[in-house]
Amino acid sequence: MLKVHSRCDLSCDHCYVYQHADQTWLGRPVRMATATVRVAARRIAEHAREHALPVVHVVLHGGEPLLLGAAGLRDVLAELRAAITPWTRLDLRMQTNGVLLDDELCRLLVDEDVRVGVSFDGDRAANDRHRVFAHGGSSHDHVRRALALLRRPEHRASYAGILCTVDVRNDPDRVYEALLAESPPRVDLLLPHATWDNPPPRPGPGPTPYADWLGRVHRRWVDEGRPMSIRLFEALRPGGGGTEAFGLAPADVLVIEADGSWEQVDSLKTAYHGAAGTGFDVFGQSVDEAARHPGVAVRQEGVAGLCATCRACPVVDRCGGGLYAHRWRTGSGFDNPSVYCADLLRLIDSVDAYPRSVRQPPDAAPADDLLDDLATGHGSTATLALLAATQLSITRALLVACEDRAGSPAAWELLVHLDQVAPEAVRAVLEHPFVRQWLVRRLDSSARPAVDPLPALAVAAAIRAGVPAAVHVPVRADAITLPTLGRLVLPGLGESAEVTVLRGGFRVRGGTAERTVLLDPVELSAGWRPTRDVSVPGGWLLIEDGDPYRDCYGQPVAPRLADPVARALGRTVAEAWRVVQRDVPAHAAALDGGLRAVVPLTPDPVRPLRSATARHAFGAVAVTPHPDPETMAVLLVHEWQHAKLGAALDLYDLVEPGQGTRIRVPWRPDPRPPEGVLQGVYAHLAVTQVWQSRAASTGGDASAHADRYLSWTRDGVDALLASRSLTAAGERFVGQLRHALEETRVGSR
Repeated sequence: MLKVHSRCDLSCDHCYVYQHADQTWLGRPVRMATATVRVAARRIAEHAREHALPVVHVVLHGGEPLLLGAAGLRDVLAELRAAITPWTRLDLRMQTNGVLLDDELCRLLVDEDVRVGVSFDGDRAANDRHRVFAHGGSSHDHVRRALALLRRPEHRASYAGILCTVDVRNDPDRVYEALLAESPPRVDLLLPHATWDNPPPRPGPGPTPYADWLGRVHRRWVDEGRPMSIRLFEALRPGGGGTEAFGLAPADVLVIEADGSWEQVDSLKTAYHGAAGTGFDVFGQSVDEAARHPGVAVRQEGVAGLCATCRACPVVDRCGGGLYAHRWRTGSGFDNPSVYCADLLRLIDSVDAYPRSVRQPPDAAPADDLLDDLATGHGSTATLALLAATQLSITRALLVACEDRAGSPAAWELLVHLDQVAPEAVRAVLEHPFVRQWLVRRLDSSARPAVDPLPALAVAAAIRAGVPAAVHVPVRADAITLPTLGRLVLPGLGESAEVTVLRGGFRVRGGTAERTVLLDPVELSAGWRPTRDVSVPGGWLLIEDGDPYRDCYGQPVAPRLADPVARALGRTVAEAWRVVQRDVPAHAAALDGGLRAVVPLTPDPVRPLRSATARHAFGAVAVTPHPDPETMAVLLVHEWQHAKLGAALDLYDLVEPGQGTRIRVPWRPDPRPPEGVLQGVYAHLAVTQVWQSRAASTGGDASAHADRYLSWTRDGVDALLASRSLTAAGERFVGQLRHALEETRVGSR
């Protein structure tokens, strides 16, 4: 860990560097000199060479490393790479508060393959309880802007995750939802630094408030299918592997301070002044010499290095005595259990007692089995239910995040009330595929801001529930969109209109316009453009050609279809659904499990067959209207594969992050990134299964199509496995796809 800058632009009152017992930062230089970086890099390279290390991990830290600026950061990275990469692979990370992150820095981090963790404590109230500027101002918007930058596709490879310090005074559900809304690859939940001399605050009557707080988050996380990686909970599971704070793995962190001093792990600064010091520096001592310091060596001893209380504990292999710094007590030093001992024991019991969701459908597959089930090519009803539930959870988290920016507290209160008295109505609205797209647009600081979505969502849910209400709804281009219901176009509404929910309809007043809309289809009001639905074997499906946020497919979406054209498309889709039932019943069941809308694309004479999915629009596929149900059936199956895999990728990392690899595949002329190949082989596996089923009945052209897709999929799977670009979970998943493909081939003989 390199402390490349020893000052910070925030003044967080829980910071162990500036606010706790150790104050050695006062004597450090503001930034690490280039000569110090160069010597430090040589020491690391020397260590890697002598021990033949396959990789070394270097974390740029502070203070705040972004205070170096782009030029300073580039110089540090150049020194590290020049010295270390001739001898081993360099895994570069950075921990930042995110305040200064901008496009230029993001591009630099991506170009230099640096993965970034951002410190962020959750919703506005939670984050601003501690993470503020010296003048007391909020850092919340600054950090959210940084996280939005890292989520952008061109920067995503550098997004490592979020570090969140727990404060039990914060609402755990709101913190969880705020973290989930940022789509982090991983979250680290950290106990606030404390010792027996300065114990953590314990508000409330319970003896284990930290275990209770974390246990509530754990239950929510499990119930929702583990929608993001939370390192703490994964480390505490049996065989979870441990971290610096948990488990018995030897300590493997050394710190190089801004003046070149070797220090032990920097959390020791919370114990006493000078606790992390070694008396060594990079100019005089090697890595091996620093690692032999008694304070480092004792953390290499496993159980033998713990106090008698810990050695006798039945969960010592999981807890590992907790974070070393948290054991400090004047008089006995670090020879104590953690000051969080009771919380850790209770939390481990809670994690063990709550292994899976109590709110999943009775036949739902455990989340750990989800990938295995999807690798069959279709996935069971239980797996589709779990995917749909986790997508709804993400939408809810985004909705909570949007509350911070909402200008209508009355709409939020109505939505909360409806969620209590008419939860199915709220669920029906939030499951509409383009609600999530709307929320993402609203939260994306780099895009033209979307209008506040909360009022329209509240009105749509109130209409569905039949609950009287009156809400002011923003107007966009003389129109109000009510997801799942339709769109009212009424010139003269102004920028906002009052919508009053009536029995059987609603009334709109705004600007110089007023209109009452009755939802009985016999009495359609002028300007009201209702959604059209069609009966399919799986229930009802919307022909969605009115929602403004459906335009998210990277190709033109059709304007509202004339009624006869919409009815014709609906008939084709319904018949195509029955064709899927005939050819591949398992894929028809997967369609039943979540496909809710079809978006018409603008016809293109050059490419008459086009289809698409969007990552933030689970539940919808886009297709060019086509009269042939057999053709439409293939398009539906193909695109629904992309939707399912996209939902799975919200839960699992299948591709190693930061990959610059490009893979040649037979179905595209241009080399593709690993995730693109993964999406392609998963979609083509299903199409292979469709054509092989048809070939068994009709032969002829169907056999030729089946052979072509089989060959394409096999070559794509093999190229993906050979690329070494997958995580362990990804390799297992693709290996099982290969097995499913071979079973398909054998079954077609």
